[in-house]
Amino acid sequence: METLRIDKWLWAARFYKTRSLAVEEITRGRVLVNEQAVKPAREVRPGDLVTVRQGAVVRIVVVKGLSGQRGPAPVAQQLYEETEASRLAREAVAEQRRLAAEPALSIEQGRPTKRDRRQMDKAGWNERWSASADS
Repeated sequence: METLRIDKWLWAARFYKTRSLAVEEITRGRVLVNEQAVKPAREVRPGDLVTVRQGAVVRIVVVKGLSGQRGPAPVAQQLYEETEASRLAREAVAEQRRLAAEPALSIEQGRPTKRDRRQMDKAGWNERWSASADS
């Protein structure tokens, strides 16, 4: 086997769970072969440079082998080799995500959490702010 469709290769290399997902991502322009946008029927060969964008993560891999069938993950990882620059960039993005502040902590208003409600009850919220007609 000298060439293989890019959608089959992405599926066999376990970048996408199904071929239809691979086709969808290719048509959206999230997969490049040798820095060019491609169609799902584009043939790849060993030595081609494939750029795959999955969410915020961009992976640049060199095709090492071809397989028309999907196998276990260790076998699939032998079909490609990630470039050093891609690996470092992916690790930097992962570290940035890990160190980023929790988005929910920036919300100051809105519906109170269970913890907030308990603190309001301790502070006498129900006694100070009664909506009854008796007070």
